[in-house]
Amino acid sequence: MTVAFSGQTQSAIEFAADLFRGAKRAVVLTGAGLSTPSGIPDFRSEGKGLWSRDEPLEVASLSTFRIAPERFFQWFRPLANQIFNAQPNPAHRALAELETAGRVRAIITQNIDVLHQKAGSKRVIEMHGSMRTLSCTQCFQQVESAPYLKPFAETGAIPHCPQCGAVLKPDVILFGEQLPQTAWYEAQREARQCDLMVVAGSSLEVLPVAGLPIQALDRGAHLIIINNTSTYLNVRADVNILEDVASILPAIAERTLHG
Repeated sequence: MTVAFSGQTQSAIEFAADLFRGAKRAVVLTGAGLSTPSGIPDFRSEGKGLWSRDEPLEVASLSTFRIAPERFFQWFRPLANQIFNAQPNPAHRALAELETAGRVRAIITQNIDVLHQKAGSKRVIEMHGSMRTLSCTQCFQQVESAPYLKPFAETGAIPHCPQCGAVLKPDVILFGEQLPQTAWYEAQREARQCDLMVVAGSSLEVLPVAGLPIQALDRGAHLIIINNTSTYLNVRADVNILEDVASILPAIAERTLHG
């Protein structure tokens, strides 16, 4: 289906495609807005985001998980169900196509849903962990999540370690928990070495990841921002497109790869 854009948006798409074609090291930073078209709620949207219904430090913090894991899992269950049933949308597929064509060097994502990998992306740096695995809170054994989280999503049964019986924690970063060090160093290296950074579906409100585009800009990189709402860096971007990523990214990929 062909999407009709305004003249201004079409010009922005063409400019973004020109930047992609001229870039040697393009890096994409993605946030929750990239996965909302796949049915996964974001965190901060007015009235619909997860934090409009719950206080994050009460349900999704490391201290809550340690003291009352059942409270975390009660909050997490609907989200786990949505993630298990989600499929990549056209934005994920467009980024995978650009990567396959050599136009995207890496994707830095704040998302935990593994939809980039499902779409075919190979180089994905997960800043907030992912739903692929769980780790035991006592003996630290790591297990694949599907055999545990699928029954949990369906029945609410809290997953326990097959080895020692302790509670298993999804390998996602909770409030009060440090970012994975290897991923953070890798993301900073990509931001500092890229000549084009694309922010897609992120409001750039969560530090320290929200500071990565500044590291790119400070070293002379171009910046494209595609998001439904404005960010603190829109004033410094070469291209700003305040529209749905699931429509815009496929259009940019089409223009970049096929003219």
